[in-house]
Amino acid sequence: MKRFSGKHVVVTGAARGIGFEIASQFAQEGALVSIIDINENSLSEAKNSLSKAERSIYTYAVDLTHRNLVEKTINTIESIAPIDILINNAGIAKETSFLEIEEKEWKNILDVNLTGFFHISQFVCRKMALRKNGVVVNMASKNGFDGEAGYSHYNASKGGIIMLTKTMAIELAQFNIRVNAVCPGYIQTPMSMEIDSPEFTKKFIDRYIPLNRAGNVREIASVFLFLASNESSFMTGQSIVADGGQLAGQKMM
Repeated sequence: MKRFSGKHVVVTGAARGIGFEIASQFAQEGALVSIIDINENSLSEAKNSLSKAERSIYTYAVDLTHRNLVEKTINTIESIAPIDILINNAGIAKETSFLEIEEKEWKNILDVNLTGFFHISQFVCRKMALRKNGVVVNMASKNGFDGEAGYSHYNASKGGIIMLTKTMAIELAQFNIRVNAVCPGYIQTPMSMEIDSPEFTKKFIDRYIPLNRAGNVREIASVFLFLASNESSFMTGQSIVADGGQLAGQKMM
């Protein structure tokens, strides 16, 4: 039997990149997968790609900052099958210096990256609490620990996710709900490859990453599956860093 046979997994921000790879790996492991994303076109492409392997995939185009829509969507998803695992992956980032960030941009980053997590987690966990069983894994970042110039709003949102993860874990343990987070470092995704030039990537890796390479989406997705599985059954409130050694300290030059 596959690791997640009989489990219903919800993955947000799953139309591409790490989220898509997470959804794909869960499907390969036997799970029923519901994917949520704001981009309808990318969502349709993701479903077509995943469905080629004859997997059960449901898709929902939802803006997670709209609380009422999130609640309706979760009720619809639950009508298909009870949600066993929630993967909070949706997020955005933008580089802007602290002195130049406008309120609209600040609010947008925090709303998507942190408030959106709160909305869907609360609705899902209320249902999990009634069943006294469930797992939540949140996408945080190594930036939630040490920050990065030009990303104060993004850093703040990821630091908030780490603390939200801890508090959820404490409060929800009584309902047998485990809550953990994954904190990636520099990962090559379709989005990062569109933004970062090969020259930038090489300089960044040479300067900061002891393992001398960027991470890839398969490696990060596997951490999510570990934290969602029974292999991590005594872990909750943890934030697992996967950054090639970047946070360990200054790299030798």
